[in-house]
Amino acid sequence: MTPAPVPVQVAGDSPACAMILILAPGTMLHIHNSMSGRKEPFVSIQPGQVRMYVCGVTVYDDCHLGHARVWVVFDMIARFLRSLGYQVRHVRNITDIDDKIIRRAAEQGQSVEQIAERFIQATHDDERALRVQAVDAEPRATEYIEQIIAMIRALFARGYAYQGTNRDVYFRVARFAGYGRLSGKDLQSLRAGARVAVDENKENPLDFVLWKTAGSGEPSWDSPWGPGRPGWHIECSAMASACLGERLDIHGGGQDLLFPHHENERAQSEGASGQRFVNFWMHNGFVQVAEEKMSKSLGNTITVRGILQHWPAEAVRFFILSSHYRSPLYYSHASLDMADRSLRSLYTALRDHEATDGVTGEAGEDYQERFQAAMEDDFNTPRALAVLHDMAHALNCGGARSSGHLAARLRLLAGQLGLLQDAPEAYLQGRPDAVDGIEALIAQRTQARESGDFASADAIRDKLHNMGVAVEDQPQGTRWRRV
Repeated sequence: MTPAPVPVQVAGDSPACAMILILAPGTMLHIHNSMSGRKEPFVSIQPGQVRMYVCGVTVYDDCHLGHARVWVVFDMIARFLRSLGYQVRHVRNITDIDDKIIRRAAEQGQSVEQIAERFIQATHDDERALRVQAVDAEPRATEYIEQIIAMIRALFARGYAYQGTNRDVYFRVARFAGYGRLSGKDLQSLRAGARVAVDENKENPLDFVLWKTAGSGEPSWDSPWGPGRPGWHIECSAMASACLGERLDIHGGGQDLLFPHHENERAQSEGASGQRFVNFWMHNGFVQVAEEKMSKSLGNTITVRGILQHWPAEAVRFFILSSHYRSPLYYSHASLDMADRSLRSLYTALRDHEATDGVTGEAGEDYQERFQAAMEDDFNTPRALAVLHDMAHALNCGGARSSGHLAARLRLLAGQLGLLQDAPEAYLQGRPDAVDGIEALIAQRTQARESGDFASADAIRDKLHNMGVAVEDQPQGTRWRRV
């Protein structure tokens, strides 16, 4: 008999924010919550539904590997939640008005709209290449000015906002009890260590901008506080609540956004609504390049399109998932080469064992249980990938009648990570631009072998090897793959 759902009380920041949620029977998924600093059993606010908001990019330049990690990580999370039967509404915003965009437009003699649109399209190209599924909504900040103004009005009404002498509108940090709790900071330490220039327009150096008065020639919108544009933090608060409601199951982004962006988002949203904003805060780790955090200020960014000139996109996705999402991701050419080799070994196992239509019978059920356990343990993709490799090893050692079902299950589980969905030959042979020349050489080698000219056949094999092509002679013919 199926047990009844279990009511679970999840405490908010105050007794008034406490919520009674319904825990689905038999749930095993645990997620690390940045707010508590520990893994917690996942409970959705509405049974069977997940509302997830992820901070997107500010569109003024090409996207780098740090952006790609956020896309791939939360795409993986959405895929797995859906595999568990949740209806996931995945929202990721675009910041299309910002000081950086305005500066880039001035430098290039284009409008802000032209710069934003150009890099939005480039972002979408990079996402598609990495097999990132389209999100359910992609709000742009400039489309939500009305909602932003409404939220600032609510903050004024509750005493959290004020207008400085420069006509900018600020958030009153000292009024929000618990500011710094998400990032593990306290107000006294922040004040003591704040390297903030003295600003006579603010009541407190820690107060941050909600509405910025427009400078001469800058884009602006009318508001009760004069022409201007929204501050960066308020954009996400307004877009998240407009698209998903005032309470979210998951809010995600890179670790660099934990403070001040997400701390400020939380303060604004809860200040305006009077209730808890997010159940689970999730943050992926930094990308490290030569032991340094990748950042534009250090000049060590690696663009997505730059990487894709040298490695297959699916290998880049595999590389990102080969580290736990909360751990640092160490970029190197060797690491990407290793990811490509690992992915090729999985595709090779699939090529040699044709998958049946669908997964039936007991073939691979033990692997599925291990895969599920790894993913339910805070989305432990390195352990999940190890299970896929064990399945490939079983196929390679196989000959079992159930190998087709096991191959189908391998594809099914890998699909929850966005992997192994191509035809094996397509991945193993790589980009199609040089395929015709390789096929011609293989045909020449086959003809030489059939005529007994083994010296020529060996010479062609060596030439193919130097081109990075491995030739495999099988009873049914010769096949090849890139190495």
